[in-house]
Amino acid sequence: MFTTSRGISLILALAISALVVAFLSLMDGANLLLLLVAWGVSFSSSYLLISFMLEFLIFKEIGDIYSLLEKIQRKDLSEISEKGRKGSISPLRKINKVINSYAIARQKEIDTLQKNAEFRREFIADISHELKTPIFATQGYIHTLLDGAIDDKQVRMRFLKRAAKSLDSLDVLVQDLLTLNQMESGVIKFNFSEFDLKELIEEVMEELEHKASKREIHITFDFEEGKTYWTKGDRQKIYRVCQNLIFNAMKYNHNGGEVQVLLKTHKNTIQVDITDDGPGIPPEDLKRIFERFYRVEKSRNKKEGGTGLGLAIVKHILEGHKSKISVSSTVGKGSIFSFSLPIIKIDSPEEKLKVITL
Repeated sequence: MFTTSRGISLILALAISALVVAFLSLMDGANLLLLLVAWGVSFSSSYLLISFMLEFLIFKEIGDIYSLLEKIQRKDLSEISEKGRKGSISPLRKINKVINSYAIARQKEIDTLQKNAEFRREFIADISHELKTPIFATQGYIHTLLDGAIDDKQVRMRFLKRAAKSLDSLDVLVQDLLTLNQMESGVIKFNFSEFDLKELIEEVMEELEHKASKREIHITFDFEEGKTYWTKGDRQKIYRVCQNLIFNAMKYNHNGGEVQVLLKTHKNTIQVDITDDGPGIPPEDLKRIFERFYRVEKSRNKKEGGTGLGLAIVKHILEGHKSKISVSSTVGKGSIFSFSLPIIKIDSPEEKLKVITL
């Protein structure tokens, strides 16, 4: 009883009221009624004040700290709030704040570890699936040849070509994985130089022209005549960004569809918009399309080919240029992928020639 706030309040109130009565009894004219009234008033007021102080300013705060420590011990940190109590007295408030901050930091650490563990599980499952397809295909062709089909010249050549194609796909996948890993670890360095972004896009379109004609996809390139579109960056890697985005716009489009590449200049940047009129991307998939191996069901599935790493590489390349890739899409109408690069002002052909020769 005497270890609770009420017990301590009772003892202290009795002691205070006894001192008050003892002091008053020494005064002339003090009678029994006065002493009883003084005792009652001093006892009740002391009890209420001390009880309130102990209960709400000390014991409750200590109870909250103990409860917090219990949650930390049980590793149940999900309900811990970042806002501390303002009504507590200074020393206990500081203790509570320190413990609360520690608990929040631990919770964030646990959340990060759980996300990393989930990412590793998904990554291992994805890469196992991606590697399995070309390996099993190659195995099938080789074992078929070893089982006797090698004696048939036509079958032999056909199966060897298919096995070689599967191994080429495997090589592309491994190379993309190495590239992405090197970008994330900072091993690959960016070689910045000044170049004409319009000219680069024209080169990409010329390279993809044959593939577009096979599916009767019409590619348009819109830019403002008379303007220069010089920028600074790693030309080879920006080429890969444009190549990947334009190729995806063709690959995930319908036969006879249209792809539009638009260059727009702003005050300090050049914006590139690549638009297709394909099936579009559902809203729930938009945030995940830049993850490794992530493919949107139905419209962007495995049969379309590719390693599933292209957009992840695009994202890292643009982050290395202090830029970012953005996407907006409407299901049934198409998608728009956009990114920006810094603009370099070039006023005369002489200056342009100077830039080229640097």
